Amino acid sequence: MRSIALTAVIFVIATSANEESVTLPSFLRVCHQSDPKLNECIKEAVQKIKPLLADGLPEFDIPSLEPLHISEILIDHGAGALALKSTYTDIKVYGPSQFVLKSVRIDLKKDRVRLKLWLPHLRVVSQYTMNGRMLMMPISGKGESCGNYSNIDVTVTLQGQRITKHGDVYFNIKDFYVDFVLGHATIKLENLFNGDKHLGDTMNSFLNDNWQNVAKEIKPVLEDNVAKIFKKMANRIFSKYPLNVILPD
Repeated sequence: MRSIALTAVIFVIATSANEESVTLPSFLRVCHQSDPKLNECIKEAVQKIKPLLADGLPEFDIPSLEPLHISEILIDHGAGALALKSTYTDIKVYGPSQFVLKSVRIDLKKDRVRLKLWLPHLRVVSQYTMNGRMLMMPISGKGESCGNYSNIDVTVTLQGQRITKHGDVYFNIKDFYVDFVLGHATIKLENLFNGDKHLGDTMNSFLNDNWQNVAKEIKPVLEDNVAKIFKKMANRIFSKYPLNVILPD
């Protein structure tokens, strides 16, 4: 969810075909792979379409960003200070359209894309079920989860590969990596410990007092889940165009 700007980058790349083969929408700036300032061109193109992303672009498989809907995330972790099995469903993420794309780096020879972005604030609401230990404290519950996250730095790296389909070569994302750093976080889990208010309030206070340690434990799991979601989305977009029309010379 924090790498949503990559979807915009991929959209720009995957629809920047030559004008003879594709009729481009008026809001799209065309970038050429021979341009020595290709990175800057794509960054500017993303800025141009950014106002449209809040409502989404369904014809290009780009969902609405306000809110961004994610059907489910599973966490099943049993090592270290975190021994937790939890499921989050009907996830709504508010704020991703306010991303700031700081840099884009495209290496055409290595089929690699790296970008950095910043998000001022995300609010995430979902339904959750949870059971296990967090920072060695027992935790269980089922209900609504609400998290507020601010000052988020994100680095996204994708490694592509070239595949042949129906006689044409397409770009496919083989590996997708997400790394994020939170400036601050607050969490509230409703109905912990079967609705025991005292235990629930105590646990929520504990989680918020120790949010950095909680984030450190859960971070790899969340990054992996986010990467899987956006890898699938990105490959749906790339599969629309052969590689020889992804970027004009």
